[in-house]
Amino acid sequence: MKRSVLTRYRVMAYVTAVMLLVLCTCMIFKYGFETGEGLTLVVSQVHGVLYIIYLIFAFDLGSKAKWPMGKLLWVLIAGTIPTAAFFVERKVVREVEPLLTDAVPVPAKA
Repeated sequence: MKRSVLTRYRVMAYVTAVMLLVLCTCMIFKYGFETGEGLTLVVSQVHGVLYIIYLIFAFDLGSKAKWPMGKLLWVLIAGTIPTAAFFVERKVVREVEPLLTDAVPVPAKA
């Protein structure tokens, strides 16, 4: 498996987790202080799009790492639980790094 597959997943895991925390903060302001309704709408839509991208990259990583369905579902759901994606990402990296093939291009002989 290429390192780029893991890198894409890691980036989207962090972005999705941060956006979910921002969304939670916006929801607190919207429902707790009755302010920021427009911002909450925008942040929720952005998080939704980013979560879909996260799903695609996590599924790609899981299929290439040949994870069982339960593990794959847990990684996919981690993007919906605040702070869970941070912890799941660390665990996934530890498990997947030994599977990486760092293919170094060999110069062609003339």
